[in-house]
Amino acid sequence: MTEFDRFTLDNGLRVIVHRDTGTPIVAMNIIYNVGSRDEHPDRTGFAHLFEHLMFGGSVNIPRYDEPLERVGGENNAFTNNDFTNYYLTVPGHNLETAFWLESDRMLNLAFSTKSFDVQRNVVVEEFRQNYLNQPYGDAWLLLRPLAYKVHPYQWAPIGIDPSHIENASMAEVRDFYVRFYNPCNAILVIAGNVTTKEIRALSEKWFGVIVKGSMNNRNLPAEPEQTEARSLTVHRDVPYDAIYKAWHMCSRADAGFFPTDLISDILSAGQSGRLNQQLVKKLRLFSDISAFISGDIEAGLFVITGKLMKGVSMPEAEAALQLEIDEIIRNVITENELQKVKNRVEAMMAFSEMRVLDKAMNLAYYELLGDANQVNGLVQRYASVTANEITAEANKIFRPENCSTLYYFAKN
Repeated sequence: MTEFDRFTLDNGLRVIVHRDTGTPIVAMNIIYNVGSRDEHPDRTGFAHLFEHLMFGGSVNIPRYDEPLERVGGENNAFTNNDFTNYYLTVPGHNLETAFWLESDRMLNLAFSTKSFDVQRNVVVEEFRQNYLNQPYGDAWLLLRPLAYKVHPYQWAPIGIDPSHIENASMAEVRDFYVRFYNPCNAILVIAGNVTTKEIRALSEKWFGVIVKGSMNNRNLPAEPEQTEARSLTVHRDVPYDAIYKAWHMCSRADAGFFPTDLISDILSAGQSGRLNQQLVKKLRLFSDISAFISGDIEAGLFVITGKLMKGVSMPEAEAALQLEIDEIIRNVITENELQKVKNRVEAMMAFSEMRVLDKAMNLAYYELLGDANQVNGLVQRYASVTANEITAEANKIFRPENCSTLYYFAKN
């Protein structure tokens, strides 16, 4: 049970406090309710660019990392389709340094031409290095627009093309900051040996003076139901043929999310997953294969991807994969196998409660979803999933017309 207190400042900043007396470290996590789904199709990659710009210095603090490192702190961040997350840990007695740093870059980020040019070049180089020049690196850049035709999930957080960032103007970047980086669009979580009274005082002192701004109220186009199978074939300079299959699945808030998540574990949880046991170990058709869900807040994707063994044809590999999909559609899973994947989920959740940083992240994420208290009901939600619900959800997802397939061939 993760206990916490919650309050909201006058400027709209939501603050959550979790007291953990068992550690000298305090974690601070700030989620900004902005991700790549909030970008214009002609200016993608902005949310990810801002993850970098936020470390480029604010008006009063030229170098974000230096004062944090001096007091024994560590930090990082990540961007996805739905939100941007900044997190740090610091010794408890130096917590106010964290408030000073985070509030200053929310208040007034420094938009110097030098910082902008440096971070823009970093992001463009990252795009080229990790997505264009990396073996299989462009797979998601190809698969997303194959599966999504309307919704902005059709592009990855890195963006559609590096030219979108290369051609971005300072005015566009400033506008993005004003629109999304404000107290009303953020959630602050503190976890550690702290009191709510202490955190309320620090929050008022450092964040209370920042102008409220506006909340990000989205009105995104809904992705139409996919009514026919789609496919794309590419040839690349890679060592092995690969296959990527994506089926549309429900949103994070839908009751079907929990059985869908368990299906991915049934197929691909560790060495004992069905796909690994049958297609890698027994039939030796794939060198590796995995099933996972995209984890998006809105309707996401259930993905299976694998690299074929040398000499195995694509039709042979795909047919064998389809047999495994047919198996989970047609035959109800045994209680023993279902309980095994439930136990794995419960163990992973228990492990995530061991570190204050993980607890801070979880509380921030579920508050973004609507209520941080959802954290305390997750184990029960997974435990209550039945074998029949697994079969029903599998039948909803694994329809041929709901699938987009990327055939990724190695050049001869």
